Amino acid sequence: MAGGLSMDETQYPMKMFDNEFMMDVSYQHLMTSFEIKSEPFVPETVHGPYIQIIEEPKQRGFRFRYECEGPSHGGLPGASSERNRRTYPTIKVCNYVGHARVEVQLVTHTDPPRVHAHSLVGKQCNENGTCSIDIGPNDLTAQFSNLGILHVTKRGVVEVLTKRLRDEKRRMKEPGYHFSETEEHAIQKEAKELGKNMDLNIVRLKFTAYLQDSNGGFTRALSPVVSNPIYDSKSPNASNLKISRMDKTCGSVMGGDEIFLLCDKVQKDDIDIRFYEEDEEGGWEAFGDFSPTDVHKQYAIVFKTPPYHKTEIERPVTVFLQLKRKKGGDCSEPKQFTYIPQVQDKEEVQRKRMKSLPHPYDHWRGPQGGAGGLGRGAGGFGGPGAGTTGGMGGGFPYNHQLDGAGFYGSGCGFGGGTQMPGSSAQPEIGQERAPSPVQQQLIQIATVLQNRATGSAKRSARALLEYCSTGDVRLLLAMQRHLCGVQDENGDTPLHLAIIHQQPTVAHQIIQTVMNSPQHKYINKLNHLRQTPLHLAVITRQPKLVEVLLRMGADPTVLDRDGRTPVHLAAHTGDEATLRVLLGLLGEHHAHLVNMVDFSGMFPLHLAVRKGGDRCLRVLVQAGAKVNMPEQKSGCTPLHLAVREGLFKVACTLITELKADVNACTFGGNSPLHLAASLGSPPLCSMLIAAGADKRLENDEPLFASSSSSSSSSDDEELGERRDNEEAAIQSAMTEDVQTTTTSPERSQVNPRKRTAAGHTPFDLASCQKVKDLLDDRNSPKSSHLSTKKTKKSSEDSAASPSLDSEMVIKLCEILNQGQVPWRELAEKLGMLTLAHLYQESTMPCYNLLENYQLSGGPLEGLVEALQSLGLSEGVRLLRASQPSEDKQSTDTTVDSGFGSQEAESPAMTNQ
Repeated sequence: MAGGLSMDETQYPMKMFDNEFMMDVSYQHLMTSFEIKSEPFVPETVHGPYIQIIEEPKQRGFRFRYECEGPSHGGLPGASSERNRRTYPTIKVCNYVGHARVEVQLVTHTDPPRVHAHSLVGKQCNENGTCSIDIGPNDLTAQFSNLGILHVTKRGVVEVLTKRLRDEKRRMKEPGYHFSETEEHAIQKEAKELGKNMDLNIVRLKFTAYLQDSNGGFTRALSPVVSNPIYDSKSPNASNLKISRMDKTCGSVMGGDEIFLLCDKVQKDDIDIRFYEEDEEGGWEAFGDFSPTDVHKQYAIVFKTPPYHKTEIERPVTVFLQLKRKKGGDCSEPKQFTYIPQVQDKEEVQRKRMKSLPHPYDHWRGPQGGAGGLGRGAGGFGGPGAGTTGGMGGGFPYNHQLDGAGFYGSGCGFGGGTQMPGSSAQPEIGQERAPSPVQQQLIQIATVLQNRATGSAKRSARALLEYCSTGDVRLLLAMQRHLCGVQDENGDTPLHLAIIHQQPTVAHQIIQTVMNSPQHKYINKLNHLRQTPLHLAVITRQPKLVEVLLRMGADPTVLDRDGRTPVHLAAHTGDEATLRVLLGLLGEHHAHLVNMVDFSGMFPLHLAVRKGGDRCLRVLVQAGAKVNMPEQKSGCTPLHLAVREGLFKVACTLITELKADVNACTFGGNSPLHLAASLGSPPLCSMLIAAGADKRLENDEPLFASSSSSSSSSDDEELGERRDNEEAAIQSAMTEDVQTTTTSPERSQVNPRKRTAAGHTPFDLASCQKVKDLLDDRNSPKSSHLSTKKTKKSSEDSAASPSLDSEMVIKLCEILNQGQVPWRELAEKLGMLTLAHLYQESTMPCYNLLENYQLSGGPLEGLVEALQSLGLSEGVRLLRASQPSEDKQSTDTTVDSGFGSQEAESPAMTNQ
């Protein structure tokens, strides 16, 4: 372990020479030139003195306190502290006997640790926030039993850091050293940068021991040691990760299942949901998909499951999921989650199509009859040796001698068979006996049945002969119409099966048969999945059959097992043709179906958005669907869903053509711009801003969540400070850049949504720098579009590629006007024609077009190519002149975003 003495300047030469060389003349010269202290040399090895932490501080459960709150109740406890046995942070100086001084101060949790803005308070602490204890010579253990942590406000961070950095650097200089103006400026710059990245909710203790020298001073410092992180108890990072409840514990192997998870307090930008599996091959790991807007009040997360690494599984597979912090890496207790095989045929249409048909019948003799049935032997009903008089099972072999006296056989009626109960014994041969009344009644019944059966057989034979002659099966079906309601083991009727197997001709004939008979109710009969023939016709995408069913009286209001009408199913499949047929035949009585919710809280318009069908959206809205209707689970409008799924084209259609509200809010107060910012999508953010999205709209998630009433004043102070800074920045930009223009009403209007605690704006949720630049009010086009002052971007962005400034945009607009080139042609060349409606309504469409192209990350080379194709050589020369000589063509991957080619970047990369 590294530990030992820190040599000062007078001791340093002694480390450079061994004992033999110390007798050299040059060494004598050094001894006369420098005053060397005769102190024993202690090598910095594992055998030398070093500091060891005996008791780490408790990481969670201790609250940082502001100065206005007074001292804390009890000191910082140790990691193993219990209610009846208190322990405190403790260190020990090992391999040393003598006096020592131990100092402890707060540092950041980063690596390497830096000085922190917070201070330690206690009996042994000074005004600089450092505590010290003298130990030795025998007991070299130092215990800090009354440490408190003083939380500095954000307003005072830079000032405190500047002072401490100045003291830290002065200790490395001579006593009384005065810094130059350049050094002071560098210290202030370093303090601002350190304060910008400092986490005020996490600290660590840095222990440094100084050994006593020969003069009695503590000058020899051992290598410091740093404790584990300490989290403020009112911070989300302070709570232990715990999964309290989930609404689902299984999902599809393909992922994408939405799960609601309840948990202890978490921080939305520092939490992951980890799915993992451990095996001999190294295991598997994936993470749930959610954005910061899906974390509700820090206690609930709505996420989508990731796909399993093996999508082709035959049986359920159990894995584990847990909460994991991004920074600290600590995890919750794992919970089991089961991946089930993919259900590709949820409606079971394909399964029924692949179902094997029954064994072929003996078309001439029929299937074998059972005991008591209408048997195959001679005599049929009561023939010698045939079935009983009460049996009706078995087959019905057709007898072509329709006019014979026998019934279904070659015998003579009821001459034989089983004797009826109560009848007397058979008379002897030659004797005649009159039949009893019961026998006479039975003979009459049998005669009637025989006549009816004979007539039915004749009609069936006649229908069969006609079918064989003409090919028209309607008469044959009419003879069997009483069987059209028969259901198989899945509950499907013959009409269900004809639709499933896509036999439209057969389905038409069955429909015509049942509609002219008392069995017309079969047209709305449900199978075991609660599907009517109309549901199946929509699912299998047969619009002509849908039209026939509706005209013949099929009920479009019947709900399937998911609470969906045929309109829901047509929107879900994205079949525009079927949807048009449905909506065209609904009529006023069923017009409400376009705004009807299913059991999942979704309207047909939401289902159409999820399918990515902009054509279906237009059809639904034309039929009366409300474009801003929120779904019933989270309050997302169709525009919210389009933004969340990254469907740029669908979002454009909803805004430009269907007039969706860009400032509509979910139940949690999130607008579409909140979602786009949290997803880190510059194209979506730029489009929403151009459409009038409010960049300062706040959601219902408190920006500063206070855990107790005592800290509310400090939180209000920080919140007020933040809002004051924003107002000052906006006002400064307005007065500096737009002095000659009046303030826009939209700018000066106060947000009408009143809340007890201010919530997150889209800027607070932005996950990449480009989105932050778009949402920064100081870079707003409304406050700077007439200014010739260039808006500076980050050093990384400016080094990567040149950008358009306001002056250059104005010059390009002049060139376009001189060349008489319509701005629509430029928009078409840049791939931004989908937003033409938005620019048309603005006062400066050409300027707004170029500005949005630049803000959305459009490459300069793409603009050059567009101007070249339009023949504007002067604009090309202007852009070429603005490019630095060392500028290289970007090789980053691009995605089609509607703004031409945009750089595809991940939030993780943009934050670096």
